[in-house]
Amino acid sequence: MAIQAPEGTRDLLPDEAKFWAHFKATAADVFGRYGYAPIETPLFEQTELFVRGIGEATDVVSKEMFTAISGQNLATLLDGGTVKAKSRLSLRPEGTAGVVRAVAQHDLVPQGAAPAKLMYAGPMFRAERPQKGRQRQFNQVGIECLGAEEPSVDAEGIIMLMRFYAAIGIPSEATRLLVNSMGCEKCRPAYREAVRAYMAEHASELCDECNRRAEINPLRAFDCKNPGCAAVMEGAPKITDHLCDECREHYGAVKGYLDGAGVSYVEDPTLVRGLDYYTRTVFEVQVTEGMGSQNAIGGGGRYDKLMEEVGGRPTPGFGWALGYERCVLALQAAGHAFPPARRCDLFVACVDDSVRSEAFSLVQAFRDAGLAAEMDHQHRSLKSQFKLADKLGAAVVAVLGPDELASGQVKARNMRTHAERLVDLAAVRTLLARFGGEAVGGGTAPARIEEVFDVGEE
Repeated sequence: MAIQAPEGTRDLLPDEAKFWAHFKATAADVFGRYGYAPIETPLFEQTELFVRGIGEATDVVSKEMFTAISGQNLATLLDGGTVKAKSRLSLRPEGTAGVVRAVAQHDLVPQGAAPAKLMYAGPMFRAERPQKGRQRQFNQVGIECLGAEEPSVDAEGIIMLMRFYAAIGIPSEATRLLVNSMGCEKCRPAYREAVRAYMAEHASELCDECNRRAEINPLRAFDCKNPGCAAVMEGAPKITDHLCDECREHYGAVKGYLDGAGVSYVEDPTLVRGLDYYTRTVFEVQVTEGMGSQNAIGGGGRYDKLMEEVGGRPTPGFGWALGYERCVLALQAAGHAFPPARRCDLFVACVDDSVRSEAFSLVQAFRDAGLAAEMDHQHRSLKSQFKLADKLGAAVVAVLGPDELASGQVKARNMRTHAERLVDLAAVRTLLARFGGEAVGGGTAPARIEEVFDVGEE
């Protein structure tokens, strides 16, 4: 049996790979209007970054990270030797911790500076059971804003995400935006104890995992997918009833900005997100139909204490991430199909092998002029070359044969109308040379093809 891709991974074949590039370019365009600049961080970090940043009690850290030990002798470790912190490395399970580490390490937000607005796109890794919409290697696009604690930052980020979904083709009526506040270090401890006490009263109705969470971080029980646990937690105390005045004011301001922008949302007091670093604003975007239980396509929130957790100076932060694969499922549910990856503006067909050298040269000239050109490389018959050109979606086929070459001409066929005309080959090359000397973007492919093959016409 042939070797296949590892379980939980998948290949992005040409059509989808091209769409992924378009997806990232659209993100850069939309987010750039809001002042976000790109950042690239390593695919792996010291494990301690995720333990301190994400939280040891989270599923991500406790059982979903790909971790390795680097730079130490295995025999020494088996004999009970200690593992150096810098030798414990993990593939990144999410993007925020790495970006925050980079901001702290490079001091991107010095005292009194404007906030750092950063965006990223790339693969993440989690060692979990693969299923539809959940992979071990998956792609995320995300943003982080470090250095501002105003509620306008939260609302701006949420609005920007909803604008991106519209730009990429996910209908607004197919999504639901959930919002909540998780409070802060002043009000959340008392709330956490209230939830813990409630869970203790219902311990017999909760799964073993939720009873374990009750001791470490009871708020994580709101994320349990067990229907029985979900029913129990419906009756748990609500965070919105326990917010301090500052958090209540912040939450109200975020909702006010969303209302002013005409962004619809649903308040969900059980929404806690999956990572421990969130404070105050949290939100999630879900698809309403066609994706089953894995219907979240993006989300995030505020994390005002994360910078300190990774060793930086106190710096407020807000960010979110969206899952590319989940967005693809949402697009497919809405009837979207990937456009073909290969573009062919023009195909040069050879009547026989005697003109192959000239055809090859002509193809290069078209490419240098900014056109996508192809030719046959397998000595096909002329009929088969036309079939190939049609399959590639060529708008025009330029037929080159001994007779045409002897008279200094090339025959052009419009593949849509099947109209044909002879064009002076020297004039074609003159025009192509001019195109090649122009700046990139000097004309669209259809306009250039039309100009080339109208040469010499009355």
